[in-house]
Amino acid sequence: MTRIRRRGAAQLLRDGGQTPPRAPRTSREEPRSSTGQRINRPRAPRRGRARAGHGWSPVEAPMTVYQATTSEIGGLFPLLAANGIPAVGARIGYDTLSGSAFYAHPIEWVLRGLATNPNMVVFGEPGRGKSSTVVAFLLRMMLFGTKTLISGDVKGEYSPLLRALGITPIALGSGSPARLNALDLGPLARWWESWSIERQREELDGLLARWVKLLVALAEAQGYVPTVTDEAVLARVLRRLLGVADGTTRLRPVTIPDVQRELADPDEQLWRETRFADRRQFLDTLRPITDALANLVTGPLAGLFDEPTNFDLDWQAPIQSMDLSGLRGRGDQAVAVALTCLGSWSSMITDLQDDGEIRIVVRDEVWRQMRLGSKAVQAVDSDLRLSRAEQKIQVLVGHKPSDFLSVGSAGSQEVAIAKDLLALCSTRILFGQSTRVADELAEDFALSDKESEVTTGWCMERTGRALWKLENTPGYKVQTVLSRTEKTAFDTNAQLRGAGEG
Repeated sequence: MTRIRRRGAAQLLRDGGQTPPRAPRTSREEPRSSTGQRINRPRAPRRGRARAGHGWSPVEAPMTVYQATTSEIGGLFPLLAANGIPAVGARIGYDTLSGSAFYAHPIEWVLRGLATNPNMVVFGEPGRGKSSTVVAFLLRMMLFGTKTLISGDVKGEYSPLLRALGITPIALGSGSPARLNALDLGPLARWWESWSIERQREELDGLLARWVKLLVALAEAQGYVPTVTDEAVLARVLRRLLGVADGTTRLRPVTIPDVQRELADPDEQLWRETRFADRRQFLDTLRPITDALANLVTGPLAGLFDEPTNFDLDWQAPIQSMDLSGLRGRGDQAVAVALTCLGSWSSMITDLQDDGEIRIVVRDEVWRQMRLGSKAVQAVDSDLRLSRAEQKIQVLVGHKPSDFLSVGSAGSQEVAIAKDLLALCSTRILFGQSTRVADELAEDFALSDKESEVTTGWCMERTGRALWKLENTPGYKVQTVLSRTEKTAFDTNAQLRGAGEG
């Protein structure tokens, strides 16, 4: 049998009378131009160069390895870029899509057109990292001179941060001697005499409007719907108690029992000034709101908000908090009334802040306050609408959107206003949720299918993961990063851990 000999390409060329080309000899020296500049880069060995810092590998690389600068290699991934959030404000963690750092500063976002208002709303199941992310945001914003007021810490979750900063939180409720007058003048009493007549009138009008709104909301919490007549009489009574009608240069302190006594035992001048035919008509007309305020004085909140304030608040501290964890034993309504009182009180404090000063107001479990009635819902709505003009960052913290919508019956005015509250928060921080709640979020915040899947999937896999959604930007998958010190100070499971060890 004749065996066929196979010929290669070079042999075929020789058989045809052609000389096969020879491969040029490679030089170890880098090719250079006439000017001496390098015009090409050498190809590295498959295992890299066996020198420190030259990428040597103990095994052979699966493909050819080349040397290049970072500016050149960036062209291989032209579609991968950092997020569009400016690197200004509190550094929260990192954007897991691009790996770049993620910063939060709602005021800057408004100035740069990324949001229409600086308000923030935080939703998530318990244990997903809501509180630690909010506390980290507050702490890191202090580096920029921003001050914070916790308007009612229902669970005492912010107290460890205050103690870590050397600040004693104000605790109200069982076992605490602290008393907060809901009608406290705060710093206004100290600054009153230094103001001009025009400034005094302006501040007084705002103060009376806020106090009337508060008293009406507290009466509504007792089941009574106040009238415009009630509001007009309350404004007159408050002016008399403050001493404004007497032309005094100093304001007198006022408490809720003082208002209740004026309504229960009016003098002739009061019922005539308010255009009642006689004293009996005054008493019969004002009886419902008088009894409603009396219930607050003798009810579950007796002694908490009906006495003069007995503590000094450091107005220059970077953060202040009202710890209401001691009130939980008195029922949900007691906590809700306390939140309403604190909301009005904190609004006055922040209204008197210096020009150019940014303040953060945290409203944890604000839905408790909103369930008191339409006036309480309107108070929150008003604060959110004024945040941009007053340079406030209002932070609402809850579990799910339906908490806000449970303030009244379907189709009621309260529910309509509550829906608008979500639209008044341009920044939405959405932590892990169940599929049912994720559907609510998708509807209320117009989330895409991918964004909705992030809240039910990726966010549930690790604590601190959240979808940060700004109204004019796509959602960002952000992982909050805490330092070792912050993890100790922000540990909301410390009580559970201590109970387990005991």
